[in-house]
Amino acid sequence: MLSEVEANNEQRTTNNEQRNIMKLNIALLAGDGIGPEVIEQAVKVSNAIASKFNHEINWTPALTGAAAIDAVGEPYPDETHAICEAADAVLFGAIGHPRFDNDPSAKVRPEQGLLKMRQKLELFANVRPTFTFPSLIDKSPLKRERIEGTDLIFLRELTGGIYFGERGRLNANETAFDTCTYHRNEVKRLAKKGFELAMKRSKKLCCVDKANVLETSRLWRETVQAMEKDYPEVAVSYEFVDAVAMRLVQWPNAYDVLITENLFGDILTDEASVISGSMGLMPSASVGEKAKLYEPIHGSYPQAAGKDIANPLATILSAAMMFEDFDLTDEAKAIRDVVNKSLSEGIVTEDLADGGKAYKTSEVGDWLAANV
Repeated sequence: MLSEVEANNEQRTTNNEQRNIMKLNIALLAGDGIGPEVIEQAVKVSNAIASKFNHEINWTPALTGAAAIDAVGEPYPDETHAICEAADAVLFGAIGHPRFDNDPSAKVRPEQGLLKMRQKLELFANVRPTFTFPSLIDKSPLKRERIEGTDLIFLRELTGGIYFGERGRLNANETAFDTCTYHRNEVKRLAKKGFELAMKRSKKLCCVDKANVLETSRLWRETVQAMEKDYPEVAVSYEFVDAVAMRLVQWPNAYDVLITENLFGDILTDEASVISGSMGLMPSASVGEKAKLYEPIHGSYPQAAGKDIANPLATILSAAMMFEDFDLTDEAKAIRDVVNKSLSEGIVTEDLADGGKAYKTSEVGDWLAANV
């Protein structure tokens, strides 16, 4: 007769055999600043998940951002692109360095690498969830009654708009211009993802624009309106970006899925991130028809680089999104559960310690990996 331990082990083996055991090839782009530190913790936790669920992850590091400029003079080298193209997904840290921020005349910048990567990998949709953590609800700058129950997702268009439009200087550098341009197909492919996501959730979709002023916004609105007939179950609303900016801090739980263009999405998603209490908590994904990239929403935070104090949870939760997109829902849930446990037990970095013990970045990663 089998002992209880032996029986449990046999059952676990049977369960693993019935599961979809996967071998994942992941491109690892640590980037600059705190990027390498938070990425290291996400790798620890992901490897613990792989061990628990009997998967295999092959990590392939590659350079990007200021680190790539220093090494090869290019923020998104061809070699990095080849690694990303060959991978099943990309886990990305952050890019940026003060020496470029403080030099307006710099011809090559880390951020150019991010734009180039999005464009070459055709990552046209940025998926940015905003949600609250029960144990941190009172750490938000907004009142509990305003944010409790918030669970919304922004889909931001990533490869068009003013960031990619024609720009320049005129009149002996006294005049500058940036051009916002959108093609109807760019709007349709993002809106399609928005409608599909809304169908999986509460069947509510908000199109955010500035159609009372901007011609590109009028194109967005008319394109989405024409698509409504294909998704009759989805209730669609249209709101100006300034109104959404106001309502996000008044009634964020009134929203579910929001779609918008590049610049508006950049601003609104950062605004929404404070609802949770820290930018160090929110994950994101950038997806296209083929490639998928997962990254925290925060920047490179160079002031904290090398100090082992940065919050790694946004990067770790980005890894959870990655597992979810591989249909490994139990794995994703295991990460979210252990993150919630760390928050409720106070195993947090200094940004969330609130007078209590502040753990190092590496200590939080070690604790999460051990508790998976």
